[in-house]
Amino acid sequence: MIEIRDTVIEYGSGTRAVLAVDRISLSVEPGHSLALIGPSGCGKTTLLFSIAGLVRPRQGEITISGEPVTGPRREIALILQNAGLLPWKTVWQNANLSLLLSKEYPQKTAASVLEELGLAGVKGRFPPELSEGMKRRVGIARALSMSPSVMLMDEPLASLDTLTKERIQDLFLQLWLQHHFSLLLVTHDIEEAAFLGQRIAVLTERPAKVKTVVENPGVGDLNYRSTEEFVSIVARLREELER
Repeated sequence: MIEIRDTVIEYGSGTRAVLAVDRISLSVEPGHSLALIGPSGCGKTTLLFSIAGLVRPRQGEITISGEPVTGPRREIALILQNAGLLPWKTVWQNANLSLLLSKEYPQKTAASVLEELGLAGVKGRFPPELSEGMKRRVGIARALSMSPSVMLMDEPLASLDTLTKERIQDLFLQLWLQHHFSLLLVTHDIEEAAFLGQRIAVLTERPAKVKTVVENPGVGDLNYRSTEEFVSIVARLREELER
């Protein structure tokens, strides 16, 4: 379980300190999903980076499986907006990068992951030769190659066209259902939050506080977008954000 308890995060110190996150408390059950939405610059990414162990809270506590997060951990995968691919390495090398850099893991390959994501046919190509959608899938492959128990995603589909975005959202959903990792997604896209988040935390302007948490039990169905429940959740989220 991911537990965020009364977490406060600041940048800088003294008179230059900027309060980014103000006493947020949230939790994600093992194998469940939580989406974070809110105004631009409100502190969503800061909170995500803190869960990843990249930013230390000023006060409060973040734990995973009961252990405090004090730095990066092997069971946590982080997918960023630009996928973070190395342009001089092939799809195969990028997907295996985490394993190659780790002495604690056997030198296995990401062959099954690439096959699962429909990338086996382009494993010898370099990132500049790929479409944006393929680049995002390579980023997913690299994250999955470590068999994480926690998947953190920061606007992973930003700037993609609508159809490509929906195809990869479908892929995320299938992977989450198959691999049973806990999923925490930061997004500005209301429909993306409604499609992938079993619970959706709406945050305030900076410093981020939890305005409300919307329960979304319909998540898990690839046809969810066409249901009245989905339309209702999207409308409610839009209303919460506009308040």
